[in-house]
Amino acid sequence: MEGNGGMQEQMERPEMLTGGEQAIIQNTWTKVYQNKDAAGVAVLMRLFTSFPSSKQFFSQFRDTEDPEELKSSVQLKKHALRVMSALNTLVENVNDEEKTAAVLKVVAKSHAIKHSVEPRYFKLLTGVILEVLVEAFPETFGVEAQGAWSKLMEVVHWQVMQVYSEIGWTSANSATE
Repeated sequence: MEGNGGMQEQMERPEMLTGGEQAIIQNTWTKVYQNKDAAGVAVLMRLFTSFPSSKQFFSQFRDTEDPEELKSSVQLKKHALRVMSALNTLVENVNDEEKTAAVLKVVAKSHAIKHSVEPRYFKLLTGVILEVLVEAFPETFGVEAQGAWSKLMEVVHWQVMQVYSEIGWTSANSATE
């Protein structure tokens, strides 16, 4: 997977979400989105702590070493809110495959073309999102919810990979490899 900037030759399309899973995702998201600022910051802080190389794409705070300083960064908070807003759009439209694909296409193209973000960081981010949501909202994210959210994150990752493939992403696109 790493040999070509995180791209796999052929990624199998994930199983689509059932109506029940869509409802679970929307119901669990309500509590998360009420706490979107804190949840978004927690997601990015976990990403940067667990995968420090992910900070390289953020010129505003890539050299910030102090976790408390990073956590209070206005730029980090703004990006965290953008991440949560994009997730909110996905959740609100989880039953509309075309809308979710369109949203993810915009996000993926921007990250690939404008920011040269390797696609593997999306996979890392989807895992971090799940970890943080389960830890921060244990009463909301039981086994059933975790399963539904895992499927959603697989769909997100697959859609992003499709966009990277469409634009012809190769490891040569990446300035970090």
